[in-house]
Amino acid sequence: MAATTLQGKRIAFLAADGVEEVEYVQPREAVEQAGATVELVSLKPGTIQSFNHLDQSKTYDVDVTAADADAAGYDALVLPGGVANPDFLRADADAVRFVRAFFDAGKPVGVICHGPWTLIEADVVRGRRLTSWPSLRTDLVNAGADWVDEQVVTDGGLVSSRKPDDLPAFCAKIVEEFAEGPHSSR
Repeated sequence: MAATTLQGKRIAFLAADGVEEVEYVQPREAVEQAGATVELVSLKPGTIQSFNHLDQSKTYDVDVTAADADAAGYDALVLPGGVANPDFLRADADAVRFVRAFFDAGKPVGVICHGPWTLIEADVVRGRRLTSWPSLRTDLVNAGADWVDEQVVTDGGLVSSRKPDDLPAFCAKIVEEFAEGPHSSR
C-alpha cells in the first residue's frame, strides 16, 4: 500500500545552488518510492550544485524554472535546506510567488533546515507552528511564527524539520501529509 500512496501526484522540489544534498535526495526518494512524480524547480535552466555541508557535491538537472512553473500543476511542494539555497530563493520574486501559491491553495508543503527563510519572504509563517535549523528561530518568531525545537512539526499541511538527522521522520511525515492532499485549515 505504501508504494502507491502518492500514485498520480506531482511534487515540486524548489531548490537552487547550495542546496544541502541529503535534504534534497532523501525526501525526493521517499516521495518517488511512494509513487509520486517529482520535478525540480529552480531559478535558472540547466543544473543546480548541491553541497554536503560546505563541500560541493553532485549537480542535479532542473526540470522547470520558477518563472515558468505553475503551482496549480503540482499537488505538494518540498523546500530543502542548505544555507545558500534558500537565500537565493527568497531573493527571487518568481520563487517567492511559486511558494505563496501553494499556501494560497492549501496544498501541503514540506520544509527543512534553512528552508523556512523562503517561507518568511513569502509571508506565510504568521500564526503557524513550525521548526527549523536553530539559527532561524529569531527570524521565524519575528515573522510571527510559533517556533518549536522538535524533530518534525505539522501545522495544517505544513511539515517542518530542523536538520539532516530529522530526515527519517520528515520523509515519513511528508508522504503522509502529501497523501492527504489540500488542507482547508489554512
